[in-house]
Amino acid sequence: MALPGREQFRSAILRYVEFPGARFLRALRFTPNAITLLGFAVTVAAACLVGFGWLLAGGIVFLSGSALDLMDGALARLTGADSPFGALLDSVFDRLGEAAIFLGIAVYAVRGDFSDDYQLFFVIVVLLALIFSQVVSYLRARGEGLGVFTRAGIMTRPERVVLIGIGLLADQIEWFLLAIAVVSCVTLLQRMFTIRAMLDKNG
Repeated sequence: MALPGREQFRSAILRYVEFPGARFLRALRFTPNAITLLGFAVTVAAACLVGFGWLLAGGIVFLSGSALDLMDGALARLTGADSPFGALLDSVFDRLGEAAIFLGIAVYAVRGDFSDDYQLFFVIVVLLALIFSQVVSYLRARGEGLGVFTRAGIMTRPERVVLIGIGLLADQIEWFLLAIAVVSCVTLLQRMFTIRAMLDKNG
């Protein structure tokens, strides 16, 4: 199960954001791997801002880094520079970038002026959102290792990025993370059973 209109939305992003951005970056002579590393650096900067309590600035910088992350693959295809190592580098730094923003949010939760009970709730939500998000991504990679390819599920990485960005901008990040944690748990099960069905069919 996927969100209605997801593929149409992704096609629009590809046409109106990724490819124009990739052409601009090509004109500036950036390489896809350089964009991957730059996007990661911007995300780390966003995590630092969030950790210091500047959620609005952190949200803007985080979404900027995520926009860069959209373009490395498009730039690779546009320049003919796509490679297995580039795909590996992109995947690794996607995970590291996501972990960095969760770490920044956790630091904000610990340093914030919250009651002990609320602080405990906040940290637990951050950890659950991180754990379930990483397992959802792991299931896709593990499925590909087993020869099946799927993006099944409601809460995939683009949805997480959008919700984290909105949560930071709205200064309601703990509630958006709670939504990510709950729906990612559902997505984990959706993806697991989708992979099982595909493996059974292939077997």
